[in-house]
Amino acid sequence: MPEPAASSACDGFIDTRTLMQIRSLELRARIVVQGFWNGIHRSPYHGFSVEFSEYRQYVPGDDPRYVDWRVYARSDRYYIKKFEDETNLRCHLLVDQSRSMTFGSGDWTKADYAHTLAATLAYFLFQQGDAVGMLSFDEGIRDYLPARNRPGHLRQLMLSMEKPAAGQATNIAKPLQRIVELVNKRGLMILISDLLAPVEELEAKLGRLTATGHDVVVLRVLDPREIDFDFEDALLFHDVESEKDLFIDPAAAKRNYLQRFAEHGDTARAVCSKLGADYLQMTTDEPLDQVLANYLRQRQRRGKTIQRHANA
Repeated sequence: MPEPAASSACDGFIDTRTLMQIRSLELRARIVVQGFWNGIHRSPYHGFSVEFSEYRQYVPGDDPRYVDWRVYARSDRYYIKKFEDETNLRCHLLVDQSRSMTFGSGDWTKADYAHTLAATLAYFLFQQGDAVGMLSFDEGIRDYLPARNRPGHLRQLMLSMEKPAAGQATNIAKPLQRIVELVNKRGLMILISDLLAPVEELEAKLGRLTATGHDVVVLRVLDPREIDFDFEDALLFHDVESEKDLFIDPAAAKRNYLQRFAEHGDTARAVCSKLGADYLQMTTDEPLDQVLANYLRQRQRRGKTIQRHANA
C-alpha cells in the first residue's frame, strides 16, 4: 500500500496530521525538507541553507565552479557555497526517549514528533555534506552514533531514531555530561526533549557545552494539552515515569499546575538565555517546516549564525 502524500495546509505549510501518517521516518524527513525548500522560494528569507551552510547569492563575476547546483535545483536560485571542505558542520542531536515522551493527546506522541524533527534535521544537514551524529537517552544513555557523513550513516541514524521511547525517568544531566566527554571538536549540539525533569543541573551541564565553544540549541517538544491542561472531568491520571496512578480533579488542580508548569519553562528558558543557547518551544500540532522557519527567523533577528570549523 503506497504512503499517503503530504498535503499542504492553506498557509503553505505541510499538514502535520497527514505527515505523521507516513510510516517511513526518512520519507517524512524528506517531505519536510522539500516543503521547507519550497518555502524558501516564496520567502524573503533565503532559507535554512544560509544559516547552516554559509551561502551567498551569486553575482556576475563569481566563479561558476562554486555554484551549488543542488540548491539551484531546489530553489531556482544561484548560490555560492565557498570553502565547503573547510566549513563542514558537525552536529549532534541529543534526543530524549524517556517514557514521558510517549504521551500524546492525539494520534501521535511527543516521541513521534521529536523523532521526525531529529530525522528532518539529520536529513537536511547530511544532504548539505555536514557530519551528523546522535545520542539518545532516558535515565541513561541509549544509543550513540558519532558525527559522520558517509554512505550508510544516514540510514543508521534513521534506524536508531525509529526505536520507540521506553525508558523510565528523564535524566538530562547524564547525556549532556557524556557528550562533553565524547566530542572534543566544536560544533552544533541540538537537544530535543520535553524537559520534564528537574532543571537544577541543566545550567551546569549546558554551561560545559557552551564553555567549550559548542553552539547549543534546545528544542522543547510538548503536547498542546500539557500547556493548556484542557481536561474537564475528574480522571485517574497515570504517571508513565513513576508508574503511579493519581486521581485528579482538573478544575481544582489546573491553576496550580499551569503556574508550576510555566515557572518550569521560564527557568529553562532563562538558563538557555544566560548561557547564550537557543531555546525554542513547540507543540506537536505545529507543522515542522513552520517550526524550522520560525527558528531561522529567531536566529536572524538576533543576528546569530551557526559557527563552522575546519576539520583539522
